[in-house]
Amino acid sequence: MKILAWSGTEAYALIYVAELGREKIVEFVESVQPPLLRQKKWVLIISTLFGCPVGCRMCDAGSYYQGKLSPDEILAQIDFLVSQRFPNRFIPVEKFKIQFARLGEPSFNLNVLEVLAVLPDRYQAPGLLPSISTIAPAGTDSFFERLREIKYNKYPGGRFQLQFSMHTTDQKLRDKLIPVKKWGFDQIKKYGEKFYQKGDRKITLNFALAREMPIDPEILLEHFNPDKFLVKITPLNPTYQAQKNGLSSYIDVHQRGDDYPLVKELRAKGYDVILSLGEVEENFIGSNCGQFLMKHLRTERPLEDGYTYPVQKFGSPSLPFRMNPQAESLDIKHFCK
Repeated sequence: MKILAWSGTEAYALIYVAELGREKIVEFVESVQPPLLRQKKWVLIISTLFGCPVGCRMCDAGSYYQGKLSPDEILAQIDFLVSQRFPNRFIPVEKFKIQFARLGEPSFNLNVLEVLAVLPDRYQAPGLLPSISTIAPAGTDSFFERLREIKYNKYPGGRFQLQFSMHTTDQKLRDKLIPVKKWGFDQIKKYGEKFYQKGDRKITLNFALAREMPIDPEILLEHFNPDKFLVKITPLNPTYQAQKNGLSSYIDVHQRGDDYPLVKELRAKGYDVILSLGEVEENFIGSNCGQFLMKHLRTERPLEDGYTYPVQKFGSPSLPFRMNPQAESLDIKHFCK
């Protein structure tokens, strides 16, 4: 793996752009959550595909697809980030979260399962918490059955996080946001009931909530038991795709607190509700969910509320560079020699 470029800040998040030996590019991220120290919580966000074939309407990573990463290519991202801070692979972090969520729908790549199976033995990491976030595409049942076995054998007692990307309870609108065949609510419910065991973390129903994309608590209650499922609501992060498709966030990232009628209504129905605001600075870095640095580097008109940090050659932090926005076919390697 050759690191080509980076962006961000130690105080919040660092993005790395890398070539993985076949002239294919991935991104991966490490982040912290101020005011928590890294020893309390450290998050790695890893790519599993070269691009993504789904094309969610709010996601900048879905503009191309060039195949699956091998187990070694997935592990190389984790190894690099770990080696920078914990070269002996002893990771004394209370919550060491690895999210398979930078580029690609993880259930399209069975190699993710191989990685999950070896992680506990690869690092001395008592706080290890893998996290799979998925749209649950149709035809991926074998991935999820094997995932359930790995969770049971390798990550009991709440040491694994499973999250389904929902975004709205309106099925027609959901199909527009996520334009591929996928599990419906009944199938997610059926699988979740099997996946969840006593002592596990509740399964997360995630809503990156855009305006005009409703959440109906009654529809949720018809399908998802609050004893086994929780609701997480996040802002819709600033991306070129969201702007192109006229999507704007229901959640105001500058309004701290959870004083939203919807949150109160969901809690009244018995759901644990997490309003996950994150750090606004990560929007400017481009490290938040749905953002993709390479998309930004190839775009002529930058966003005002995202991707404002300079991108720099790896090893030369004083030499920021930008791709020529008029030359989309140019290879980023040209700028990193």
